[in-house]
Amino acid sequence: MFSGSHQLTIDDKGRVAIPARYRQELADSCGSQLVVTRGPNPCLELYPAPEFQRLADEIQNMDDRDSAELLKSVFIGFACETEIDKQGRVLLPPMLRRYARFNGSGVLMGQIRRFDLWPEELWNERFGEGSALGERVTDAFRTLKR
Repeated sequence: MFSGSHQLTIDDKGRVAIPARYRQELADSCGSQLVVTRGPNPCLELYPAPEFQRLADEIQNMDDRDSAELLKSVFIGFACETEIDKQGRVLLPPMLRRYARFNGSGVLMGQIRRFDLWPEELWNERFGEGSALGERVTDAFRTLKR
């Protein structure tokens, strides 16, 4: 399970280091093979390769063909396979870096089965102090049985 938020630097070549606490789990679960793609938010999504394949199969089998075609265009069409290198880094493709508007720093957020990688400035606007999430978060917690 991926959880937590980690501030990261994206180097000049577009590489980002995966936090050490996740590397062994990723090596064991997917041989360090990841897929980077777009999602519904203005950030990048990073999936262990088997989880991405599960979602691709789900899209392929959707009854709503219009939604399936849209998801194939955006989610599958922008996907790029990558591998964690010996230094624990993954390469973010230039097209996806431009889409997410990275300027050198980002925040990697664990999302249980995937990671979201946000440009730091946008992450601060969306999730930082004074963000507009307050009431919505309170309502969401009310629905959680804990």
